[in-house]
Amino acid sequence: MEHSDVIILGAGAAGLFCAGQAGQRGVRVALLEKADAPGKKILISGGGRCNFTNLGAGPANYLSANPHFAKSALARYTPADFIALVERYGIAWHEKTLGQLFCDGSARQIVDMLLEECPREQVALTCGVDIAAVARGEDGQFTVTASDGRIWRAPALVIATGGPSIPKMGASDFAYRLARQFGLKVAEPRPALVPLTLGGEDVLFRELSGVAAPVRARAGKAEFAEAALFTHKGLSGPAILQVSSYWRHGDPVAISFVPDAATDWLVDAKRDRPRATLRTLLRERLPARLADALTDRLGLDRELGNLSDRDLRRAQGQLADWRFVPNGTEGYAKAEVTAGGIATGELSSRTMEAAKVPGLYAIGEAVDVTGWLGGYNFQWAWASGHACAEALAQARG
Repeated sequence: MEHSDVIILGAGAAGLFCAGQAGQRGVRVALLEKADAPGKKILISGGGRCNFTNLGAGPANYLSANPHFAKSALARYTPADFIALVERYGIAWHEKTLGQLFCDGSARQIVDMLLEECPREQVALTCGVDIAAVARGEDGQFTVTASDGRIWRAPALVIATGGPSIPKMGASDFAYRLARQFGLKVAEPRPALVPLTLGGEDVLFRELSGVAAPVRARAGKAEFAEAALFTHKGLSGPAILQVSSYWRHGDPVAISFVPDAATDWLVDAKRDRPRATLRTLLRERLPARLADALTDRLGLDRELGNLSDRDLRRAQGQLADWRFVPNGTEGYAKAEVTAGGIATGELSSRTMEAAKVPGLYAIGEAVDVTGWLGGYNFQWAWASGHACAEALAQARG
């Protein structure tokens, strides 16, 4: 039986960072990981270069049943703090777009840095741990038993096992099952930052598989101006992944294929270029295959001078607000993260500790805090892990 000050379940971004931060504060950590190596999701992130934070990360960039929950942790550990850490290790980085920061080299550099941040005398990492049982005794001690009989005990336990997105990497709903075991509520989990699938009349757009274009996509009140990609199953690309976190089954997704066009651009074009066709104008703005598909569906393939202003305004309206009704998503297998999770109402926003169960903490993706695409979820992992580590050090005295 191994004794420590805290057992952290999961050696992903949040768990690794929390272990290092706690260890540096004198906390003895048992860091347990189910996979055969730590940080596997980190390694595949950002195309292998790890989009490790976003310069603009703030509470407004996160989806949660309680939009205020993330404020405390995010304020106390900022993108600038993590950038300083990255630079201390001499890791070269660049801003790709929209504040998204990537390693110039490899995501392996981030994993190696996080491991190096864990003091060897304070943090004991054990991989390949298949957890059979977790219990809390009357003495307040947590006991974690592995399927091979190994046992760890500590007065504190941190759930950092993430959500079920990307199951081929070993992801599961373990965090939610464990939370419910201890009486904590779980906000309904669902795939997020995930491609959407199309059926019905919209299935015709699948013929555009591989075509991408800059658009403005909207689901509910959330709106993002980035690229959309048509796939053989439906819609993907950054703009679609972003709105997928806000989309609910049965709701439409609205896309503006002319996000920068003036309000009356077709009517104006009719005055200036009456011999031009709608197909010609759309091909000037969009990939030819997409322009042709939209023109065919609008049924207005004639010279603008032969079209009424009313028809042109109808076309303007539809091109600026084209409604798709997805029939689903590509699920956890293709979801970058999981929305929902351990309810924030169960946790302290300052310490990440469960109010009902002293000594039990939850951080990272396991919690009902979901960031936008572009480094925001990593920043939540660092911020929540840091907040938890501070609390663990204070609790240890």
